Amino acid sequence: MKHISVLIPKGETSLSNIEATYKMFTKVNEALERAGKVPLFKVQLIGISRETTLSNGLFTIKPELDIKDNFKTDLVIIPAVHGDIEKVLTVNRDFIPWIIKQYHAGAEVVSLCIGAFILASTGLLNGKSCTTHWLMADEFRKMFPDVNLMPYKILTDEDGIYTSGGAYSSLNLILYLVEKFAGRSLALLSSKIFEIDIERNSQSPFMIFNGQKEHEDETIKKAQDFIEHNFQHKITIDQLASMLALSRRNLERRFKKATSNTAVEYMQRVKIEAAKKSFESNSKNINEVMYEVGYSDTKAFRTIFKKITGLSPVEYRSKYNREIVVG
Repeated sequence: MKHISVLIPKGETSLSNIEATYKMFTKVNEALERAGKVPLFKVQLIGISRETTLSNGLFTIKPELDIKDNFKTDLVIIPAVHGDIEKVLTVNRDFIPWIIKQYHAGAEVVSLCIGAFILASTGLLNGKSCTTHWLMADEFRKMFPDVNLMPYKILTDEDGIYTSGGAYSSLNLILYLVEKFAGRSLALLSSKIFEIDIERNSQSPFMIFNGQKEHEDETIKKAQDFIEHNFQHKITIDQLASMLALSRRNLERRFKKATSNTAVEYMQRVKIEAAKKSFESNSKNINEVMYEVGYSDTKAFRTIFKKITGLSPVEYRSKYNREIVVG
């Protein structure tokens, strides 16, 4: 039987993560028992102490075990945390050496959504791929530059460490683990019970591009502003460099350092964000929107749109256009 430790961090912690994780694994056990088979999972809540206060005292959870107890676990699950990340990490710092110890003793480790900040604080993610809520991507990169953040991913799986994207995409990771440990048929059953799309593999359609301006390079901010106000027109790197009195090489180096995107990638993301908003709010066809945001090559537009959002323009419009969805 696989022992699963669901951690109960102090402070602003996702109760829905905790409950859903607990229920999904226990429902698999119930299905196995109905079939006359042995349950696969033993799920226990683990705290820093035997009583943990959450959400500014609004809720109290009494974990079955705490990290001072002597027990062996196979899978450690870190739920999402919220609020001031520095404070969250400080009040939960005692989990860090315990998680490291469990991993080196053979346990696998899972972070759900913003729980990735606790996982990354262990150093176990250094040099590895990881995802988290796309809203926290910039802050995560600043705090953990040695981690290969992939914010468009729904989940990652590398060397016994798993991470999930934002909010309820954590359910997709739990479903993935159910399939890995219990098989496809039980994963399909779980997807039907909990109404989760088992094939969903990207959080890109939900990402909102907000400009990446939390940096101190004022010259690059001018370049960003220019792109955002003139994205409908053809803008070249040489044009930007000349306007800002920089060499092309210096502009590209500083742009990448400040925004984590190349200037060309930034232009593409601004254009595609404008296209997304247009598809969501009006009845213009694909070509009209394409020309509106500054593309003239249909194939290039479709390729870049799908690369950034995970969906084709037609799929995105069908899924998110208000009139189509309501109709």
